[in-house]
Amino acid sequence: MIICKTPRELKIMREAGRIVALTHEELKKHIVPGITTKELDRIAEQVIRKHDAIPSFKGYNGFTGSICASVNEELVHGIPGGRILKEGDIISIDIGAKYNGYHGDSAWTYPVGEVDGETARLLEVTEQSLYKGLEEAKPGERLTNISHAIQVYVEENGFSVVREYVGHGVGQDLHEEPHVPHYGPPNKGPRLRPGMVLAIEPMVNAGSRYVKTLADNWTVVTADSKNCAHFEHTIAITEEGFEILTKL
Repeated sequence: MIICKTPRELKIMREAGRIVALTHEELKKHIVPGITTKELDRIAEQVIRKHDAIPSFKGYNGFTGSICASVNEELVHGIPGGRILKEGDIISIDIGAKYNGYHGDSAWTYPVGEVDGETARLLEVTEQSLYKGLEEAKPGERLTNISHAIQVYVEENGFSVVREYVGHGVGQDLHEEPHVPHYGPPNKGPRLRPGMVLAIEPMVNAGSRYVKTLADNWTVVTADSKNCAHFEHTIAITEEGFEILTKL
């Protein structure tokens, strides 16, 4: 069942999203060669808790981090630890914050120092694919118009869309209906309605679309060990279009 949020609920979710955005802004200052993913996790948890929220991911199905920190060929669900970032790496940081019973969820992929041109293009295309999808987020439109717009843009630029992991509804639960794929034909799925809250999060590989999960049963990596990127916003469908909840 897709739950449309009331104005009261959306007000709370705006604050949850703002806390997520503030956490990203703080982490950006610290993503430099020499820092560990565990240290980034510590900083993120401090920011989230300072704003009277709790990390959505910590303890979720046994996950030990406050954030997901995925480096280079790691796509999603990277466990923060002793890995030291180095010049030329990229890191995808997925942040969730639960405030007054509601979640905000956003991921971004950051360069560590200077990256090569193809890697920079991967980040640019993946980020832009998110906004291409959001252009289709309008009341009355079918859900997969978002999916199709993302896939077309990514593939026109020579990259691959991951299919095993998709976006989702957000609310009192971190993952709600509906599932939001980032590929597929247009004009399918439920019609978008005001009050729907969705996490749109294209995951894009530089090489083939295939991925695998490591022995830790969390970290997902590209099957060909090439780089990948992940960009995500939580949005609310409005009467006119959409509102991004996870931005300042």
